[in-house]
Amino acid sequence: MIRTFFLILFASLVLQASGQLTLEGCRQKAQDHYPLARQYKLIELSESYSLANAAKGNLPQISLSGKASYQSDVTQIPFDIPELSIKGLPKDQYQIMLEVKQNLWDGGHIRSQKQQTKATSQEAKSQLDVNMYALNERVNQVYFGILLLDEQLEQNTLLNEELQRNLKNVMAYRDNGIANDADVDAVQVEILNTQQQRVSLESNRVAYLRMLALLIGENLATDTRLVKPIVPQGNSSDVINRPELSLYTAQENSINVKEQALKTGYRPQLGLFAQGAYGNPGLNMLKNSFEPYYIVGARLSWNFGSLYTLKNDKRKFTTERQRIQSNRDLFLFNTHLQLAEQQGVISALQKQMKTDNEIIRLRTNIRKSAEAKVANGTLTVTEMLRELTNENLARQNKALHEIQLLMDMYQQKHLTN
Repeated sequence: MIRTFFLILFASLVLQASGQLTLEGCRQKAQDHYPLARQYKLIELSESYSLANAAKGNLPQISLSGKASYQSDVTQIPFDIPELSIKGLPKDQYQIMLEVKQNLWDGGHIRSQKQQTKATSQEAKSQLDVNMYALNERVNQVYFGILLLDEQLEQNTLLNEELQRNLKNVMAYRDNGIANDADVDAVQVEILNTQQQRVSLESNRVAYLRMLALLIGENLATDTRLVKPIVPQGNSSDVINRPELSLYTAQENSINVKEQALKTGYRPQLGLFAQGAYGNPGLNMLKNSFEPYYIVGARLSWNFGSLYTLKNDKRKFTTERQRIQSNRDLFLFNTHLQLAEQQGVISALQKQMKTDNEIIRLRTNIRKSAEAKVANGTLTVTEMLRELTNENLARQNKALHEIQLLMDMYQQKHLTN
């Protein structure tokens, strides 16, 4: 029996939790569902393929070539040797060759190619992080928009309950001769206005829920409840750790790798080679016949052509670094400007919220006094309804300020990460 009770209790808790959403949960689901997230895997695959291709540069390189040619003249012995007949080389010559080359030292070209591949992949991932981070702001706006509508719906319910209570009182006053039919109609008009407002609020909430469902990739019921986030703690506007800063660092690292790669252009390259061929003539140039032959050896090459442009290439990379630093400074300047503006909004809201409860208390006293005056016949129902509306507006303002403060605090957190 006890076991059955705990199972039912656990199931009810699970069902209750399943109908609720948190801000962090929505942001994580949106990150996982967003189509752009698939590019992380694509970048990793592209990097692994490029690194594997670069590593194969150290494998033996095999090439097959063929040649057929006709030339206007050939080498001949300029004198005759008695009793010895030497045929000249043919003017049509043929050759087919298989060559195998093994790299021993390429000046660091393959190593540099791997570094550039990793740097390019990291830069692409950092750019993707920036794009994905912008998604959080969209989720925040929709999430807090729904919370604000929930608060307005709650205040609408309270107002409707107050109006229904006042309607009963006014109808009783009418029966006693204190009020008339016009007073009853006035209260009923306010009830209808409240019902119209509720229809509009509920329609907006359904639209916002649909947007949130598209962002997180889940079907959300109309009765889905959102958990109000807690006030973020330890949010310092002086420390900025946005993905954009990581992107600038990745761009600078990519430039550093490219600059290091300039050295490979003027370094020597050493390798072994082996050639096997069949052709006419062979290695014996005086023998007019098809012969097989082979050549093995080592080859050293050293190209100094890149030194002509080395200085300008370095200047170009220096200019690129300055451009990136300028973008970083501009980003930090704009972010600090936004943070200063956001802090001003938060401070203003906090000051307003200090008097919200007092305003509600005073408006409640005024409304109660107006209801008492209506009961005594010294105040009209219309004036009493005005005070009731003012009280409701005060409560709505408090709820609005609370949600706005939370939203602005999370926007400040979004600006600093």
